Amino acid sequence: MGCSPSQPSPEDAPVTNAAAAAGNVAAPAGAPVEDARLVVVFGDSLYAGYQLEREEGFAPALERDLAARGIAARVVNAGVSGDTSAGGRGRLAFVLDGLPRKPDLVVVGLGGNDMLRGLDPEQTRANLEAILTDLKARGIRAMLTGMLAAPNMGSDYAARFNAIYPDLARAFDVPLYPFFLDGVIGDRALMLADGIHPNAQGVTAVTGRVAPLVVQALGD
Repeated sequence: MGCSPSQPSPEDAPVTNAAAAAGNVAAPAGAPVEDARLVVVFGDSLYAGYQLEREEGFAPALERDLAARGIAARVVNAGVSGDTSAGGRGRLAFVLDGLPRKPDLVVVGLGGNDMLRGLDPEQTRANLEAILTDLKARGIRAMLTGMLAAPNMGSDYAARFNAIYPDLARAFDVPLYPFFLDGVIGDRALMLADGIHPNAQGVTAVTGRVAPLVVQALGD
């Protein structure tokens, strides 16, 4: 999910089955995992590729972009439509323990659905902090992609919510892409009809902006 430039949707696409809720990750075909960097994109429908063909989603688009930059990577799609930060916190261990090896990087993009549901930003902060703490304890590099509160959530809510991502990025010393939909939200040519999720062209545009930071986060 994402935020509309004018108002939030009352609810994101639902999680349709228990496997998805637990974290039914999908890894696109590519270089064998042992021969490539292993990246996990861990988020909601913006990562899952809502209403897109499998190869049009964020994970395969990022894998292609990294390849074009000379980086062999296997990007695992651990996005679940409708997921909240609490849901992500609950399934993180399941996702990580189900991988063939420890990933080189986990890109975390959660919290947008919390905002759309009007959940207390302190809950979102606590859940994301727990996710980053777990990744740090496991010795896994992390990166955050942020979200912004929709204007009609009010200035007080927006101030509390929008501060979560830069605060946590500083606290955990992880790279932050401040707003996942930057340059895409509000452009009808790049968004689905719902005005919330990017279409295939929008995903490509987002990926081109995010990929350089992923390269930085991967390090040497």
